[in-house]
Amino acid sequence: MSETKTHAISVVVPVYRGATTLPGVVAELLPYGRPFVTPGGRTAVVEEVVLVHDNGPDDSDEVIRRLAAEHDLLRPVWLSRNFGQHAATLAGIAASGGEWIATLDEDGQHDPAHLPQMLDVALDERAQLVYGTPASEPPHGVLRNTLSRSAKRVVDTLTGQGTARHFSSYRLVLGEYARSISAYASAGVFLDVALSWVVGRVATSPIEPRNWSDRPSGYSLRSLLSHFWRMVLTGGTRLLRVVSLAGAVLGVLGLVLAAYVLGIRIFGETDVQGWASVMVAILLCTGAILFALGVIAEYLGLAVNMALGKPPYVMVQDPGDGPLSAARRAPAPAEQAAAEPAPVAE
Repeated sequence: MSETKTHAISVVVPVYRGATTLPGVVAELLPYGRPFVTPGGRTAVVEEVVLVHDNGPDDSDEVIRRLAAEHDLLRPVWLSRNFGQHAATLAGIAASGGEWIATLDEDGQHDPAHLPQMLDVALDERAQLVYGTPASEPPHGVLRNTLSRSAKRVVDTLTGQGTARHFSSYRLVLGEYARSISAYASAGVFLDVALSWVVGRVATSPIEPRNWSDRPSGYSLRSLLSHFWRMVLTGGTRLLRVVSLAGAVLGVLGLVLAAYVLGIRIFGETDVQGWASVMVAILLCTGAILFALGVIAEYLGLAVNMALGKPPYVMVQDPGDGPLSAARRAPAPAEQAAAEPAPVAE
């Protein structure tokens, strides 16, 4: 099949530590800045590449400035501080204008050559969102891959969405859907969970992940657990229902135990035994109560952040051109003297 319509794609790349890998990613994206034909016969073009600087520890900002000066296709976006990958992606989405928005990582593990087939999948299946799902195990190690799959199954069970198993940072999403999310998503909301609120149909397209960079992963076990917990909390209130159900079960068990104790007190003989069973019951119930209070506190904290209006990101001008730029140094004494007007003779 063939179409006369040209599908415009904006590519959003959040940049945290991309000083060494970003030039290669940009080099692979540049050929798609000219119209190309997908395997399904559609015509498309990458009309912009939005590079979102998330204030990483390296000199990614200088690399972004240099690349943007060399290529008109690139559009830098500057954040006021480090907000994290999902917030940086939302900022890039908000700044984009394409009919479709593709998001990919800065480290080169996502091959832009998969974009044409992802667009075909979206149009063939009439899907508003397409995830690039690895056709083989990602190059992260057995333990991390196993934990990732397990965490997504847990999130699917707790949220009831059924899409967490497909979550990936390589996405192709309709621009109007993504920009709507970027406009009202609150701080702390997991991007893919937010997309699941508005997207009616999700599809997947197989990709082959690459271990293109020798750079170690920027995600520690602690940060990965934080991502998992954020997915659970922002995925809905089903976890609160689980806590309520556990409380009801423990309440029924407590009534049964109380009836049993009362029965043996009235109809049988009692002695001073049973300390162990009492302590076990106290510990179980206390642990369940503390867990329930912890979950409720997490939800309250999330709600408070939203109520306070904490922004998920703040876009600013290029810090290299701002008032705090090192280029805006104080003039040397000789320069200052030259700039002052000469005294007028009396």
